Amino acid sequence: MTFRVLLRFDINPGMEKGFEDTWLSIGSVITGHPANIGQWLLRDSEQDSVYYVVSDWLDEKRFREFEHSDEHVEHRKKLHPYRKGGAMSTMSVVHALPGNAA
Repeated sequence: MTFRVLLRFDINPGMEKGFEDTWLSIGSVITGHPANIGQWLLRDSEQDSVYYVVSDWLDEKRFREFEHSDEHVEHRKKLHPYRKGGAMSTMSVVHALPGNAA
């Protein structure tokens, strides 16, 4: 069953472009992990300085191993200067119904 992580990033106003560029430049740290299925960066449609990252993992155990790895700690350090707050939620996909456009 897919394990999903949803991160909210509250970015310091005026630093959005730098955050996006930094996220893209270090994204392979996550997508290169053998347990990562994929990740997406989303910008809130009503709040310019709010972003979400969704990442899917094969299971929670392997996500937690990555979460505590030195690689991930370095990844977070590079994003930290852009952030003024945020949150993390984790969940397991129970059902997935692909739409016609898929």
